[in-house]
Amino acid sequence: MKLDDDIVYLKGVGPAKARLLASELGVHTVADMLEHFPYRYIDRSSLSTIATLTEENNYVVLRGRVSNIQTVSTGRNRERMTCDLYDGTGYIQLVWFAGTKWVRERLKPNVDYLVMGKPSVFNNGWQMTHPELEVERGEWRTESGERREENGERVSTLSTLHSPLSSPFLPVYNTTEKMKQGWLGARTIAKLMEALLSQLPPIDETLPQEVVMRYRLASRDQALRWVHFPENQQQIEAARTRLKFEELFFMQLDYQYAHSERQLHSAGRVFSVVGDHFNDFYKQLPFSLTGAQKRVVREVREDMRTGRQMNRLIQGDVGSGKTLVALMCMLIALDNGCQACLMAPTEILATQHYQTFLRMLDGLDISVELLIGSVKSAAKKRIKTRIANGETQIVIGTHALIEDDVHFHDLGLVVIDEQHRFGVEQRSKLWAKAVPSPHVLVMTATPIPRTLAMTLYGDLDCSIIDELPPGRHPVRTYHRTEPRRPLVFSFLKKQIDAGRQVYIVYPLIHESDKMDLKDLEDGLEMVQSYFPRPQYATSMVHGQLTAEEKAFEMERFKQGKTQIMVATTVIEVGVDIPNATVMVIENAERFGLSQLHQLRGRVGRGAEQSYCILMTKDQLSYTSQERIRTMCSTSDGFQIAEADLRLRGPGDIQGLAQSGVLDLKLASIVDDEPLVAATRNEVRDILAADPTLSRYPLLQQYIEHSKNKMLWGKIS
Repeated sequence: MKLDDDIVYLKGVGPAKARLLASELGVHTVADMLEHFPYRYIDRSSLSTIATLTEENNYVVLRGRVSNIQTVSTGRNRERMTCDLYDGTGYIQLVWFAGTKWVRERLKPNVDYLVMGKPSVFNNGWQMTHPELEVERGEWRTESGERREENGERVSTLSTLHSPLSSPFLPVYNTTEKMKQGWLGARTIAKLMEALLSQLPPIDETLPQEVVMRYRLASRDQALRWVHFPENQQQIEAARTRLKFEELFFMQLDYQYAHSERQLHSAGRVFSVVGDHFNDFYKQLPFSLTGAQKRVVREVREDMRTGRQMNRLIQGDVGSGKTLVALMCMLIALDNGCQACLMAPTEILATQHYQTFLRMLDGLDISVELLIGSVKSAAKKRIKTRIANGETQIVIGTHALIEDDVHFHDLGLVVIDEQHRFGVEQRSKLWAKAVPSPHVLVMTATPIPRTLAMTLYGDLDCSIIDELPPGRHPVRTYHRTEPRRPLVFSFLKKQIDAGRQVYIVYPLIHESDKMDLKDLEDGLEMVQSYFPRPQYATSMVHGQLTAEEKAFEMERFKQGKTQIMVATTVIEVGVDIPNATVMVIENAERFGLSQLHQLRGRVGRGAEQSYCILMTKDQLSYTSQERIRTMCSTSDGFQIAEADLRLRGPGDIQGLAQSGVLDLKLASIVDDEPLVAATRNEVRDILAADPTLSRYPLLQQYIEHSKNKMLWGKIS
């Protein structure tokens, strides 16, 4: 077989199993199958005995003889099957509630088995539910040392239930319920994998030989065979190290090659002038920029006057002043005769930016327009005309900016806020509206750990605003459970009586989910019972309101006409009300760390001390406890991002699981940081010495194969 062969042709697969492998695991070819790695191994040489079992045992391997097989009907065509396993030190009952017909056909009395699973205590005895079974291939002795035989033949001649997998480490593969119903459980996958590897010729190397030698890596052929059927722990480690290195190496090559290509070939506008728009604005600022803001503005200015198209990521903590930096960069575009635009993911955020820009640019002769879906047709038409003829210098909008009938007179700078919320195709439509391509500035309000940023955005230049403006008080964060709600609401009343405002946020995770919406409405009813009219006024905002309704409610709160805002996460970003000093997050255990941090960032924007109160149920999972503990112990967004990465891995950070940016099967950006650094440096050195990879045909072949990938640095 060859690596690009369809998996349907592997003996034992066939069309039905091939469809399951494709739909459930994304396995289409032999190469895909090889890269479906075991998530753990069962060490068959490390046996436990029933006499030494404890309830702390999560997973054990026992070796014993089966007897007393019984099947009992439990009604409605269901049955329960049990048997006893004796290992010379004691008995354990094995139990099945499903698949009993299949087990009954294969389970034989007075035969020795390896039994694998989690033991538990039931009716003062040991029990194991739905264990994995394998007929024991080696001889078995009783406590007295007597060798046992079956019908005059040694037990060692018996075959296993599925296949005679010879490795002492039994691979265990992830499967789904659908796969199990289609006879594609973990054991069947192991059998198929063994058959596949036995038919494959030596697998070609993909890394440069000098890299393999320098890091003393296993060959690709060795690694793929060892990772599935290792003979010992050393082979497992060697295989995983090699395969992790390979994953990270090619990810780095993707990003750094794209960055190198852009540096070499991507022509950009030359913004050589820093003129009146920038200088007049800078002079009228009522405060000084932080050192970090000044540094980032300088980095952007340098980028935009090189003649190469800029792709720069600006990341910073909540309240660090990213929007101000973006505006100053847009003014440089204006000084060079170009237009600038800012695209935000929601109308609330776009409107907030628009109002902020109007306030900051008050007194300056600069035209700013807001283009969002809820603008009336006639007004929208007038705005588009002014954009096309160049009257409008700065445009702020949502997806409305990428409509086909939006034409810019001369677009020079595109700012994308919360870029992960836009698809690649959406973003590419925006800067396809100008020739040459505009400079691109990406902002994210969710700090990304520095290691992850260097890895994910190797094809962008990265700037970090790591200072907060002077005079900002850190938000004090507290964890409270339901019994303390009266004290929490009493505290809210004191804040409101002192002239402050409060947010109460509910986790409406799916905006169309009526049950979650009912949670919000029930919450509003409870809040209004504690804070009755007319003494208190409450607003409510959620995703099912129209844009006009949201804007109306937000404006009432902003003007102080309501003291309490009951909302969902639609207020996560873009809401800036300095008088709001308390953020209560209901069911905080249902939020991720980055979202909790974003919500907390809605308060602490004024001169008064602000507070965040995390309301949860009494019993929390370990992960939820860690999230709450992290939130209460630090307000540093980068520390929170590090903790978030460790708790849930990088796949879901900023929606990256959906966007496909990180598709690592074995490597971890956090746990394998030394490998991340090694591969980053190795790729950097290779490209520095040979930018076209002329001396590396394998890498050239990879780049050609992946040229259709829509990487962020290649879009323009």
